Amino acid sequence: MSSKASAPAATTTQQIVAQFKSKDGDVTFPPMSLPVGTTANELELVLNQLMENEGKKEDAELVKYYFYVDNTDVVESLAKDVVQKLGKSTEQTIVIVYEPQSLFRVRAVTRCGATMSGHTGEVLSVHFSPDGLSLASGSGDNTVRIWDLSTSTPRATLKSHAKWVLCVAWSPDGKVIASGGMDGTVCLWDARAKCKSDGTVAPLAVLKGHRDAITSLAWEPLHRNAGCVRLASSSRDATVRVWDTKIKRTLYTVAQHTKSITCVKWGGEGLLYTASRDCTIKVWDDTDGKLVRTLAGHGHWVNTMALSSETLLRTGAHDHTGPRKFATPDEAAAAARERYETGHKGAERLVSGSDDFTLYLWKPAESKQAVTRMTGHQALVNQVTFSPSGHRIASASFDKSVKVWDGHSGAFLFNLRGHVGAVYQVVFSADERLLLSSSKDSTCKVWDLRTKKLKSDLPGHADEVYAVDWSPSGDRACSGSKDRTLKVWCQ
Repeated sequence: MSSKASAPAATTTQQIVAQFKSKDGDVTFPPMSLPVGTTANELELVLNQLMENEGKKEDAELVKYYFYVDNTDVVESLAKDVVQKLGKSTEQTIVIVYEPQSLFRVRAVTRCGATMSGHTGEVLSVHFSPDGLSLASGSGDNTVRIWDLSTSTPRATLKSHAKWVLCVAWSPDGKVIASGGMDGTVCLWDARAKCKSDGTVAPLAVLKGHRDAITSLAWEPLHRNAGCVRLASSSRDATVRVWDTKIKRTLYTVAQHTKSITCVKWGGEGLLYTASRDCTIKVWDDTDGKLVRTLAGHGHWVNTMALSSETLLRTGAHDHTGPRKFATPDEAAAAARERYETGHKGAERLVSGSDDFTLYLWKPAESKQAVTRMTGHQALVNQVTFSPSGHRIASASFDKSVKVWDGHSGAFLFNLRGHVGAVYQVVFSADERLLLSSSKDSTCKVWDLRTKKLKSDLPGHADEVYAVDWSPSGDRACSGSKDRTLKVWCQ
């Protein structure tokens, strides 16, 4: 006989007292009695009525919400997700935390719109421009290519590196592309330059100083510098260099890590973050490179980092509605500043992933102590990313799974399983309702985060898919593979 009696199944005629509470902890409505069988869709109707979101038009769309009880998603009904799964009693008041989803919707990519060939080596990185109109790719053939997405052909081939191009990064204003190679150089390219007769473009500059491969690149955010002239590069030589791309010189070098630096991020509050194989993350003042604090906790190499503000920093003055035109750089910087201040509330958060199978969530500007340690993966964590609003974290692991976590508390939410090989990268759609993953199994997969199920399977590549990105406008995604091709996925 079990020592713990199971809770009796709740009937749909029973009532439960519910207290709605915002993600920020605001309680604006009194507790109310709801049927236990209330579904998530019905909770949305109730909350929209309380919030008076129905609008004056009959066809006005209601605001969509996420609902949680004790960090557990309410997906189906209160009876199944709260009473049965969590063992809550119908006699106690249930606090239901609500969080609005995006007010726009991105449709899932379901088909291959184009296969873009031209690279003669593995495609190692793909990145959309801040306005979503262009695409840059870095390859094992030592070149960077800029692609015309309207014709699915290369607009320019950028040749200068002597070895593999490991990373590419668009400046926040979309005018310059930086590329880092295994040859230890950082090349700067005019993103709008016209090709010579042989189809190539000469670099604006070749920045030399690192003694080993470039592992990561990060531009200073547009809202902090309208000129977009400062660039940070990390290297296997255990240093980070901050360059002035206008005068083509190193402004300062940070060199307190003892092993290879795997990742560098430039935050929106004046801080630089570096992750290293010495198992630490260091936080630097971006003005002069002084060390602010060291974040220790991981037991093995730190492979990856992501910032809660990353999407806002990457897209600058542009949003999901498409490209915007500005008369001056200062006007663009003002628009980026307004987007940042409106879209990012509270302290900047950082999540890190490691070879020790764990993630850590930090608030580096406030403390060197981690907010929480996030466990569950059974193999190394290859990449982590925040959703555009910072409410979610997704992690890709060599254990063939994707895990989704709460972006504020670090609480585990759910698994996404379906890949039969290591998962290399993940990226959220602009409305953060969907997640795209790429894998060693040669496929990409689109996941519905509401149902926690596979939305669409995207086969087509002939080999491992190393890189994936989703356009900031949400209308298309792209993947780069070991088979030397890029595929554009459309709705």
